[in-house]
Amino acid sequence: MNVEIYTKPDCPYCSRAKSLLRDQQIPFTEQKLDEDFTREILLEKFPEAKSFPVVVIDGFRIGGYTELRHKLMEETQDTRKLLNEGN
Repeated sequence: MNVEIYTKPDCPYCSRAKSLLRDQQIPFTEQKLDEDFTREILLEKFPEAKSFPVVVIDGFRIGGYTELRHKLMEETQDTRKLLNEGN
């Protein structure tokens, strides 16, 4: 899984998303506003993006922190189902 996260300074949801990825031991690349990209570049790349963070998994924008958390919970549940089916 290739994860990219576009963040801005002093963004609590950006911090939560990065913490969630670290807790799950999922490597990610952080792109920082005004260091690695501008708002204009972000909107050109992801015109539907309305807030931060912008989370991209395997080249597809999935949304922000809430969508990231939902996706990771869903994958954890799917893994548990697979493990239970094997018993």
